[in-house]
Amino acid sequence: MKPIRIIPGDATSPRAEGPKVIAHVCNDLGGWGKGFVVAVSRRWPEPEAAYRAWHRGRSGNDFGLGAVQVVRVRPDVWVANMIGQRGMRTGSAGPPIRYEALADCLAALGDRALELGATVHMPRIGTGLAGGTWTRVEPLIDDALGARDVQVTVYDHA
Repeated sequence: MKPIRIIPGDATSPRAEGPKVIAHVCNDLGGWGKGFVVAVSRRWPEPEAAYRAWHRGRSGNDFGLGAVQVVRVRPDVWVANMIGQRGMRTGSAGPPIRYEALADCLAALGDRALELGATVHMPRIGTGLAGGTWTRVEPLIDDALGARDVQVTVYDHA
């Protein structure tokens, strides 16, 4: 079991040698433009373009809650677009995070990280615009990644 490392920094600039996957949570509406995705898009155009194309073609692909799209942005860096959020936060509808979908995403991410021999890097996924709590998200990461000996680094942006 590898424990989650929590360090200050920017998840779009992972501090590790070898292959790296940067993971984040997306909504199921095709919306991209607030939160962590802004930092991702500033650095690389490919994850946003791939996510929007994936959403446009959703009638013929796996786009939906629990799905993961892994996009290569450099020879040793991938970005994982994980659909773990139903819609977007509006009024009193409650948080859009879907913990079961996030667990499915993290399991798929674990498979891909092991396949690539990669470490995983992320902000505190699911706790920003998705409205989730870290006390619910952290055990999901431990179960899907840490228990499979995938090193996870969580970055707290200063």
